[in-house]
Amino acid sequence: MMTSALSQRARTSRAGDVFRQYAPGLLVCAVVGTAAQFLSDHYGAPAMLMALLLGIAFGFLAEDGRCVPGIDLTAKKVLRVGVAILGARVSAELMVGLGPEMVGLLILAVIFTIAFGVVCSRFLGRGWRFGVLTGGAVAICGASAAMAIAAVLPKNENSESNLIFTVLGVTVLSTLAMIFYPMLAGWMAMDDSQSGVFIGGTIHDVAQVVGAGFSVSDSAGEVATLVKLIRVTMLAPVILILSLVIRNSMGADSATGARPPLIPFFVVAFLIFAALNSFGAIPAGISTLLSEVSRWALLLSVSAVGMKTSLKRVLEVGGQAIFLIVAETLFIAAFVVAGGKLIS
Repeated sequence: MMTSALSQRARTSRAGDVFRQYAPGLLVCAVVGTAAQFLSDHYGAPAMLMALLLGIAFGFLAEDGRCVPGIDLTAKKVLRVGVAILGARVSAELMVGLGPEMVGLLILAVIFTIAFGVVCSRFLGRGWRFGVLTGGAVAICGASAAMAIAAVLPKNENSESNLIFTVLGVTVLSTLAMIFYPMLAGWMAMDDSQSGVFIGGTIHDVAQVVGAGFSVSDSAGEVATLVKLIRVTMLAPVILILSLVIRNSMGADSATGARPPLIPFFVVAFLIFAALNSFGAIPAGISTLLSEVSRWALLLSVSAVGMKTSLKRVLEVGGQAIFLIVAETLFIAAFVVAGGKLIS
């Protein structure tokens, strides 16, 4: 009896130690994320962009002190939780609703945009990692995809600055697209369905897709959201294939001697949530709740990544990187418009 009580007391003490270790950093990320959401709700600024900029402003907290463990945890573990739960937003019904031609077009748009990014990145001397990171972010779902892809890419001295630049770049471009793409759709005389496909198939972040689509019409907004979620669905297979390629080509990690996991756990969780949602096992209310949890987890992790990155390092990424991410954005827009005309 005495042994059991001592064991329980030891477990409670360890739990308390863990809480004290991570709580300050987690709390800081939560405060920054909440502030970013407040600015988004009241002033119309993109929440991800605000979280990133505020995180950079509080970068000194990630350098030393009590907040470091919690910030590291948020940048890595909380990120994976957010990506995993994102699977609850997708289902097989989305693909059936759009039809095989449109689904095929969107899959090809994702594949070719990533390939375009890799080729151009190597041509510009940036390396394949940067091409995959920026191409995947542009092709799939902006900042969320960038964070997820960065989690499985091999790390080097430029990894964090490349990630923060990519998140910043796709968020800014997505915001500009939210403003100008509806006008461009009108200039090209697109109907509501065509406008929805164009907006949902080309703008990077989900929030900006919704804003741009519904600014055209309710019908265009619904189509745009549906098309965008098909692109989100591509996140899991892209990360899965990327993980397998890296595992087979890179071998064991030189520092730890360990090979990367065959399938990252958060990808497995993403697929499980997507499967459950496809079979109707997740009630609508729970799905909405999980969507909010995912959004907040990603918002907090972006805040943490901002804190861990030096603004000076981001500015050193250079004009070639800006050119690359703009070129990828124009490429997927041209691809979706041209493909949409062929299948319509």
